[in-house]
Amino acid sequence: MVRKKKGDNEELLEQYLYSDKKRTNNPPVGLVTSETDRDAPKKEYQYDPHLDPQLQWTGKAERTSFEVDTVSLHVHERIDPMTIIRHVCKDTYQKEKYHQISFFEKPENVLPLREAIDFYKHDQNWSNRLIAGDSLLVMNSLLEKEGMAGKVQMIYIDPPYGVKYGSNFQPFINKRDVKDGKDDDLTAEPEMIRAFRDTWELGIHSYLTYLRDRLLLAKELLTESGSCFVQIGDENVHLVRCLMDEVFGRGNFVSQISYMTTTARGSDKLDGIYDIILWYAKNIDNVKVRHLFVSKEKGLFGYGQYDFVETVNGEIKKLADIKEADKPISEPFAHSDTTSQGETPTGRFKVEFKGQIYYPPPNRHWATTPEGMDILIKNNRIFAIGNRLRYKRYASDFPVRPLTNLWIDTNISGFSEPKRYVVQTLPLVIERCLLMTTDPGDLVFDPTCGSGTTAYVAEKWGRRWITSDTSRVAIALAKQRLMTAVFDYYELAYPEEGVSGGFKYKTVPHITLKSIANNEPPAEEILYDQPYIDRKKKRITGPFTVEAVPAPVVKSLEDIEREAGIADASIARSGETLRQAEWRAELLKTGIRGKGGQYIEFTRIEPLPGTRWLHADGETKEDEPKRVVVSFGPEYAPLEQRQVELAIEEAQRLVPRPKLIVFAAFQFDPEAAKDIDELKWPGVTLLKVQMNADLLTADLKKKRASNQSFWLIGQPDISIRKSKGKYIVEVHGFDYYNPRTGQIESGDTSKIAMWMLDTDYDGRSLYPKQVFFPMAGEKDGWKKLAKNLKAQIDEDLIEQYHGTVSLPFTPGKHRRVAVKIIDDRGIESLKVLEVK
Repeated sequence: MVRKKKGDNEELLEQYLYSDKKRTNNPPVGLVTSETDRDAPKKEYQYDPHLDPQLQWTGKAERTSFEVDTVSLHVHERIDPMTIIRHVCKDTYQKEKYHQISFFEKPENVLPLREAIDFYKHDQNWSNRLIAGDSLLVMNSLLEKEGMAGKVQMIYIDPPYGVKYGSNFQPFINKRDVKDGKDDDLTAEPEMIRAFRDTWELGIHSYLTYLRDRLLLAKELLTESGSCFVQIGDENVHLVRCLMDEVFGRGNFVSQISYMTTTARGSDKLDGIYDIILWYAKNIDNVKVRHLFVSKEKGLFGYGQYDFVETVNGEIKKLADIKEADKPISEPFAHSDTTSQGETPTGRFKVEFKGQIYYPPPNRHWATTPEGMDILIKNNRIFAIGNRLRYKRYASDFPVRPLTNLWIDTNISGFSEPKRYVVQTLPLVIERCLLMTTDPGDLVFDPTCGSGTTAYVAEKWGRRWITSDTSRVAIALAKQRLMTAVFDYYELAYPEEGVSGGFKYKTVPHITLKSIANNEPPAEEILYDQPYIDRKKKRITGPFTVEAVPAPVVKSLEDIEREAGIADASIARSGETLRQAEWRAELLKTGIRGKGGQYIEFTRIEPLPGTRWLHADGETKEDEPKRVVVSFGPEYAPLEQRQVELAIEEAQRLVPRPKLIVFAAFQFDPEAAKDIDELKWPGVTLLKVQMNADLLTADLKKKRASNQSFWLIGQPDISIRKSKGKYIVEVHGFDYYNPRTGQIESGDTSKIAMWMLDTDYDGRSLYPKQVFFPMAGEKDGWKKLAKNLKAQIDEDLIEQYHGTVSLPFTPGKHRRVAVKIIDDRGIESLKVLEVK
């Protein structure tokens, strides 16, 4: 936990840290080479084909096992909101309170180079994790590379509900009104296009395969006391429940929770107003459960039974029968039996009440002793209905009721929040799942990040988290949401133990017939959703890393031919190199469009045998033709840094030497783009070429956005200048590929959703000291944080965090600054500048 000096009547700004928890040293992307991060063997997972009964679907019987690539998770960014925020705090806070070493600068978190390149061999202090990549690859990496089997306490999965493409994925960071079937709303992210094809290519059949694989790995990650929740709509819940029975075992089913999502959807038949959560345990005998309670508020479920009152003259009446003359009246109460099942020798005695004698009915006995009944009568807790004595039970005796599996309050105003993503889950829903099954410091995993609601909820409640998503838009939204969040500070039960020692919780008395009759203090129930709040402190998100799955290798011609003899139908459908012939033909036909209407045209584009990373060889159409080699990026992933390195190594061995090396991709990893821009090879020019996403989505769109298929893209336009002894960085624009028009738009800043500035770039991974949200609205970006932290934040300084000019800074020891730009589609550009 971060501690700072305290001023008079000032709120302290804190983070929850987990000093007792560790994580292995993942590869920083800047240190990754083909030598330091070699390919690992694939991992095979197997299913039990003899389960009975079991659900059947197309392809299941033939698929008794599957293989997953074992990849490293590369660290691209280290985000510490405290480091970013302290630069816009008022002078007194900057100088007096936030001068301590930042989390990622502590010696134990900065490994010497010899250890830093020894990946997965050294422990570091825990930081949470936001990961871009396919969830199957992420989970397999956590299991195989990091040994995290049995380490996760809760997993929350929110898979797509239905088959429609546009309604499941959001193409732009600032656009949530997505309509299915509209070309403009179709995502151009290669990973998302593949995710859709893999999940829904065969409709519900491929969806069940997709989900079963991920559930199997999720089960491996869970602790013996862990729980897995799957959120689903009523359309497929019956199928998914059968699937979870197979993976987790029918005996490990815990509950099927229904929660209200809307008041009405306008169906012409019967309105569906709820979604469902399926809860399964890793081991039902060991599952961790923390019971939650909800208030018995008037008008809500559970309060209606309190329908009796006592008038001022002692008369018992129904609440509905009370007239003005009867007032004042007692607190409403319910009534329950004063006897228990069966006869006992000491439990059958006479009780005198208001001149009448009462005995328990046959085969029953009084629930307490004669002395206990006297105490109940003296405390006015007994009244008679006919020949039976009843016990008065007031709502205040136990002002809450146990949470059940029907949640009708999740759509009540005040429990929801504005949507940031097209398919965003209500925080209250995830909060309840998390609080029921975890304790502070436990680890939570969500392989379906979306807008980051699970990570946000875990951060709020002091749980460690890992979350992943295939969509770069989702990752960018989650990153912004987490960086700018402000939370209450919950008091620690044992400060010396940190968050893992738990919180101090409110409790409620549970007054019962027995506690009154025995004259005992009532039992107390812990309210796990109501920890005590320290009003002198505010809390922001703790440090986290942004990581990514490396892109898959693009196969060479020899690889394709070697596999052709053993390829099955699934490989034929999804093998990404099978489109390379189409791409070569398209490149020869259309050339590469440059700025100002210029073109690079070719007389030939042919396959290049004998190379793995270079996929085509050609010549330019000009008076003095130049030899060109082309490296195509993966079909459904960004072109990655290692491919650039290895393609250049191959090009250096070619005779004659090429004059142009073209890297053509649907998306570029920012580190790869930086290497292409920065590499100086005398006599050889390296080009980044954007491939039109229509080459991937022709079968999903009504028509192409543009006839141009390849566009030349340049570096981000960024300048650095000196001012009053410090330096200032300004972003002037960048080349933006517009998927709506299929064209490159240059020199524009209006599409910059976020940009980050590392004022001391170490070449390993980006560690931003300043973060900007130029597209943020009045309630987005840093605006909400600034409103909640008025005492600490300088309004003028934080306003600059919404522009394209940095705050003045002093360069660090590396004398390099790095700027990462993220556009409204989540696409990243990285540029490194030397400070002279």
